[in-house]
Amino acid sequence: MKKEIRLSSFSILAALFIVISSCANAQNTAPDYLITGARVFIDKEIGFKNLDVGVKDDKIVFLGDAASQNFKTTNIIEAEGKILSPGFIDPHTHLTYDLSREDRKANLPYLMQGVTTIVTGNDGSSPITIGEKLGEWQSKGIGTNAALLVGHGSVRKEVLGLKDVQPNADELKQMKDLVAQAMKDGAFGISTGLFYSPGSYSETEEIIELSKVASEYGGIYDTHMRDESSYTIGLIKSVEEILEIAEKSDIPVHISHIKALGKDVWGKSAEVIKMVEEAQKNGLIVTANQYPYPASRTNLIAAVIPRWAEDGGYKSLIERFNDAKLQDSLKAGIKENIRRRGGPETLIFSSAEDEKLNGLSLKEIASNWGITPTETVIKALKADGEIRVVSYNMTDEDLNSFMQQEWVMTGSDGTPGHPRKYGSFSTKMRKYYKEDGIIDLPFLLHNQSILVAETFGFEKRGKIEEGNYADLILFDPDEVKDHATFDDPSKLATGMNLVIVNGEIVLRNGEFANKLAGKALKHQNTKP
Repeated sequence: MKKEIRLSSFSILAALFIVISSCANAQNTAPDYLITGARVFIDKEIGFKNLDVGVKDDKIVFLGDAASQNFKTTNIIEAEGKILSPGFIDPHTHLTYDLSREDRKANLPYLMQGVTTIVTGNDGSSPITIGEKLGEWQSKGIGTNAALLVGHGSVRKEVLGLKDVQPNADELKQMKDLVAQAMKDGAFGISTGLFYSPGSYSETEEIIELSKVASEYGGIYDTHMRDESSYTIGLIKSVEEILEIAEKSDIPVHISHIKALGKDVWGKSAEVIKMVEEAQKNGLIVTANQYPYPASRTNLIAAVIPRWAEDGGYKSLIERFNDAKLQDSLKAGIKENIRRRGGPETLIFSSAEDEKLNGLSLKEIASNWGITPTETVIKALKADGEIRVVSYNMTDEDLNSFMQQEWVMTGSDGTPGHPRKYGSFSTKMRKYYKEDGIIDLPFLLHNQSILVAETFGFEKRGKIEEGNYADLILFDPDEVKDHATFDDPSKLATGMNLVIVNGEIVLRNGEFANKLAGKALKHQNTKP
């Protein structure tokens, strides 16, 4: 009997200990603040649930009915039926320079759209010293989370310069070593810009060998494909090259700003989609991103100059402009590329040093100068090699078809002079979901958060779950508006009621809180 009493006493003490411990743990995990009354986006299958969300430090610590808990926090944010979503993730930006500048590192153009994490180092262009750049961002502060890819073009330039040459065994090893070091330092994969010099000079085997290195560390292959049009090998052959790289390198591949560019390939979205889906059925991991505009933006050299004329860089190009023996072939190539892009009326100058040219089409400038469009290109580039053009070269049918694919996410490809930097995510919500009904809201939110996080391997981000980082946005879809246009491309979007980065409220009712809460993200490599 005494033994039974001792056991019973022990049980009571144990139960009391459990209760006390539970209370202590509850106190330790009590949220710093609660968001109540929101329609919380779970995923595209479930859609939304009416849940309260608790945030402590930089994490989501509670998801459920706050009234059933004994939380002590008095910091309550009433959502009033608005949507609470994971912060958007942009897989394709050109923000390395912006995040390194004191006046731009807050990354307001993206925060205002609800973007809390970005990827940069795309199109084959990145810092060589990935670790140093990530360390700089972390120590000096950035407004959004940021991840880096190592650029193949930058690696190639470091070893081979800008020449149209192929690497020997020793040079290829140097390039592989640079990629390996970048992966060790936190790069999430390798990017290529095979349309641009010097990436355009590389052969497929070179890309495969370098991608194998990224694959060993668990990275991704991100590409501006060799030809989105009919410049060289053509759109379909370029997709075939991507799939060959995926198979032979054993690496997930991601197609940047997928499109059918120029009249020669309009309507080919269906064929590209079929190729990707067949590859996926065969076990390859293939995804893509897309900006929601019918016009692209690139430098004038890349748009209309034949690649052979770029060998050696801008100085060599000018020498060829002045070489009488090359005039016929140069002009023929330029004329054909202008046609391929849709004609001189579709190429709008921007970022020209002579500001009077900005906003005018190549056709208008040629008329003003009294020379042909081809001669205008040569004259303009002799004076300014940094001219960029907005190029109207896509159809709505192709744009919509790509957008509706489950494996296509939103990527801004953000650069100055094009509204996509300031408006891609807000435009997609306003026009393609709300006005045109091309996609529904759960699909849009999933493909701008969960899908991107899964594709690039962002751990504990992209989804509203207990234990995940608190990258959150609160909004009413009817209030989200893009204001950037091709005539005025640098106007901030509006409509985000709340933007939270790593648990810190950085934007409330469109007002920036002057907090740099972003983190420099490092890929955790999987190489043994």
